[in-house]
Amino acid sequence: MDMEGKVMERRKFLKQSVLVSALVSTGSALLPSLARAANVPGWPAKEFDAKVLDQAMHDSIGTTTVPESAAVHLTAPTIAENGAAVPVTVDVDHPMTADNYIDAVFLYVDHNPTPLASAFFFSPENGRAYFQQRIKMAKTDMVRAVARTNKGELMGSKPQEVKVTIGGCGG
Repeated sequence: MDMEGKVMERRKFLKQSVLVSALVSTGSALLPSLARAANVPGWPAKEFDAKVLDQAMHDSIGTTTVPESAAVHLTAPTIAENGAAVPVTVDVDHPMTADNYIDAVFLYVDHNPTPLASAFFFSPENGRAYFQQRIKMAKTDMVRAVARTNKGELMGSKPQEVKVTIGGCGG
């Protein structure tokens, strides 16, 4: 291929690159209206949109009162230096057999702008209902976990206060 052919190929490549970049940037301006959690099949948007604890609990587990159980272990720091990344661990001591298992664990922060911090779903194949994550907390608050069995039984952790020295949610 001669030099003129290479120059033409490079120009064609550059033109196509500019066109693709323009399409991608224009398309991304349209995506926010399309890519909302409420549009994802199976996504529990209502539960995560609740602004008060009672509503979040009612929407996600159907009740606002859950008996405490020693089987639900919640570990969080007593003091979190940064509310933007508070480490939390939940471990549920419960069988994970085909007919008796934990199917979901919900994590709540009582007075966060959106109290339902996370929801994890399990099957017997998981072998254990366990997770670690970092959550955002707006201020010093109570954190609690609720586990639900495949039979609908609810059991909660002992609520734990986490003192936040620098807020993370802006609430």
